[in-house]
Formats: sequence, C-alpha cells, structure tokens
Amino acid sequence: MNFKDLNISPKILEALEKENYAVPTPIQEQAIPLVLAGRDLLGCAQTGTGKTAAFAVPILQLLSNPNTERTEPRKIRSLILTPTRELAVQIYESFHSYGRFTKLRACVVFGGVSQKMQVEKLQRGVDIVVATPGRLNDLMNQGYINLQNVEILVLDEADRMLDMGFIADVKKIIAKIPKQRQTLFFSATMPKEISEMVNTILVNPAKVTITPPATTVDMIDQSLYFVDKDNKRKLLIHILQDKSIRSALVFTRTKHGADNVVKELIKAKITTQAIHGNKSQNARQMALNSFKNGQIRVLVATDIAARGIDIEELSCVVNFDLPEVPETYVHRIGRTGRAGLSGIAISFCSVDEKSDLRNIQKLIDKTIPVVEDNPYPMLITKPTPKSELHRRRPMAQNADPRRKAPLKKEAPSRGFTDAEKRNPPAKKLSEKPKWKKSYSRKG
Repeated sequence: MNFKDLNISPKILEALEKENYAVPTPIQEQAIPLVLAGRDLLGCAQTGTGKTAAFAVPILQLLSNPNTERTEPRKIRSLILTPTRELAVQIYESFHSYGRFTKLRACVVFGGVSQKMQVEKLQRGVDIVVATPGRLNDLMNQGYINLQNVEILVLDEADRMLDMGFIADVKKIIAKIPKQRQTLFFSATMPKEISEMVNTILVNPAKVTITPPATTVDMIDQSLYFVDKDNKRKLLIHILQDKSIRSALVFTRTKHGADNVVKELIKAKITTQAIHGNKSQNARQMALNSFKNGQIRVLVATDIAARGIDIEELSCVVNFDLPEVPETYVHRIGRTGRAGLSGIAISFCSVDEKSDLRNIQKLIDKTIPVVEDNPYPMLITKPTPKSELHRRRPMAQNADPRRKAPLKKEAPSRGFTDAEKRNPPAKKLSEKPKWKKSYSRKG
C-alpha cells in the first residue's frame, strides 16, 4: 500500500512526496482512514512508529475540505496537546511540511520563552495550534486563546503528560472545548488514570495498537556492559572511538551528570552538547538542530528533555545510566531503529543498578547480551551501603549542626544584663549621632 491508496488529497500527497514519504507505516495505514471518516481514535503506539503523520495528514485534509471552508477571521479549529517543548516544535514542523500546499495556518505555543511572538501569531489568526499544557493555560487565562471553535482535539503522549503532572492542566483545557468534536488520543502505555480519561473524553473510539507498550523494537541490537560508576565516562569514550557510530544519543539520570559527560567528551575531542531542564529553550533547540545537522556527533540528554525527539537514522542510543522506571528503557532505545530501520542500543550497568536491570529484562522478557570484551570490567561487586544519615539518631529541632550538644533554650529577656550595662547597645537609627553636631551648618 502507498499513500495514494488512502484517499489523500493531491496537495497533501505532493507535500508527502517532497518529504520522500511513499509507503505509510502500519499506524498511518490504519489510523488515517479512521480519522478521515470522523471517528474518535485511541492509538496505542510508541514514538518512532510514525504517529505524528497518522494524525497530522488527516487533520490537514479535513480542515482544508471545501465543504468545511473557513470564514474570516481564522479561528482555532484543531488543537494538539503534547508534553514537551521539543515534541511540540517537531509536530508543528510536521504540520508545516505536510500542509505546505494548503492555505491552513498553524502555530506552536510552549513555555520557557517570551510569549510575545506566539501571541502575535495567534492574533493574526491560525487554524491549528500545537501546544504544551502550561503555556496554553497561561494564554487562555490572559484571553489570547479561544477554544470554542475547536473541531479536532489531539492528546499526544498522554502517559508522559501524566508522568509530568500535566493532567490537571489538560482537564482544564478540555473543559473549554466543545463536546461535539473529534478526539484523537495517543499513549504508549495505559495506566489507570489514562484509561479513566479515555472513557471520559472519547466517544465510541476506534482502537489502533501497533507496538505493545513493553515490547522493544526487534530491529534494535541491544548490548550490556557491566562497569563501575567511576569508569563509565572512560568506557563511553572508548566505545565512541568506533567511527561506525555516526551519531549517539546518550541518556543520563541527572542534569549534573549530563554536563559532566559533556565535559569529558569534549576533552576527548568528541563533539557533543547537552539538553536538559536547566538549559534555555533556545540552547536546547540549537543543540538539537546541531545534532540533526551532523555538526555534533553526540547529544547527551535527560529523559524529560529528550521526550519526543525524532532524529532520522540515529545510529546509537547509550544508556549511560539505567532508568529506574523500566518502561523508560523502552522509550529510550526506541529513538533508534525508528520506522523499521536498524539501530544499536548500548547500556552501562554498575553494581548499584543491577536491580534496575532485572526489572528492565523482566519487562522486555529478554536477557540483554553482555559484552565480554570490556576494557573497564566491573571490579566493585558489593552495592553501596545506604547513606550514613539514615543510621544516625535524628538531630533535635533546636540543635546547631556545627555543635555536638544541642543549644540551650534562649531565656526570655528581663531587661539589660550586667554586661549590657557595661557595653550599652547601639542607639537607634532615628537618634541623631553626636558627630553630626560638629559638622552641621549654622543658620
């Protein structure tokens, strides 16, 4: 099957050809006809399956249909909610690319930057808004956004919005949208709260399941190195000496850890940058663009910052730190091997991460092959003891941490002490200092 078989309009087909899209992915093949038919949709699919085009293409066609011709001024007719700024920008770029030959206008709304340009674009009139929940709520409260004309609502990566604490914002937004609408709901996993939301906002939905939530992409070549924590950076540099790894996305647990990895790689003359929550939106976008354009070879990221990043032909993902949540491992390695391409996923495991490794292998129902040819084999075999702080007696509330004995309770004031009488306290600021008299002007 190709896109022509999906009854897509010539203008959108032409745009897809410009993007070198010929054969739809499984989720596109199943979802596009259902969305064009006006059905609500529940899509269970991981990133990398082509789900953005699965909703963007039919939305563009439905909104540009002559039978639903817009009237001036333009009103927001489709809203796409997504958890992160990076993913919002990518979805907006997809709408811009697929709709380049239509007359539809789209804009993207996200926090972390000045709202001025976003507001100006909204005031000129747009048909489609791609937004993160926090900034969208801010602009709604300021009166810059009206959602009373929304015909198609998309919730993308709903499970991640739940993880990031956005569900309350999402519910506020949905309350402002007409109940008579088409809703498209995408989530890689279906925790209880997400299932309850599905039952509340979808009407007789069609369900499309492409990849089971806990199944890794079979095309990905996974491998595991057991290594001491202090040797992880050395091992990473050693692995990146392999020139066949053209690009690598490296995941760390913390922002501080990401910055430290970048410093070591730069010392080793490996071009790299980091993206995480402490970086400005502009810095994150510049780093991502540099990585996509091949100007840097390695991008180091934390999970939240990297959520939704779509990089074509990414050759390698490195789990510098194993994630504590097993499902996150599936999301991470899914960044390579996208849309049926092959890829490599390398994981480092220290002795303190062995329990995380067991949980991951239980989830994916697979034992990750261990690399024996390891220049930095694990030497520390006993887990780090729990912090000494947990074994100490709790300090008294009135204790001074710099002293061993607790401070005595301060006695209530009973007037001046003998010492204070010998050394009277300084006079109040309102009193005129004596020296001023000698310098005051007469008359």
